[in-house]
Amino acid sequence: QVQLVESGGDLVQPGGSLRLSCAASGSISSIYTMGWYRQAPGKQRELVAQITSGSSTNYADSVKGRFTISRDNAKNTVYLQMNSLKPEDTAVYYCKAVRPSGIYYWGQGTQVTVSS
Repeated sequence: QVQLVESGGDLVQPGGSLRLSCAASGSISSIYTMGWYRQAPGKQRELVAQITSGSSTNYADSVKGRFTISRDNAKNTVYLQMNSLKPEDTAVYYCKAVRPSGIYYWGQGTQVTVSS
């Protein structure tokens, strides 16, 4: 069992930056993929970025060049550095952990609001 706790969400002006953190209760070194997803009001949850245990990364086209996902297995934590934020980035951001077996876990989410 893995519990995920996100933090770092906030209200920020357009063009600003935030760093989200996802802390896992257990070791994440064996987990195949860690991902950040987001869900805006009235929209489906979408993949933002993911990183494998080997640190290969994948990003949604809408965030390429602006967001960076990273992981620190020693701290059991995954980060999402978000730069040049836009109003359309406003959403609840969720962390997801996927084991090699396919079993997955979600965090409770953290709100990011980009507004002037």
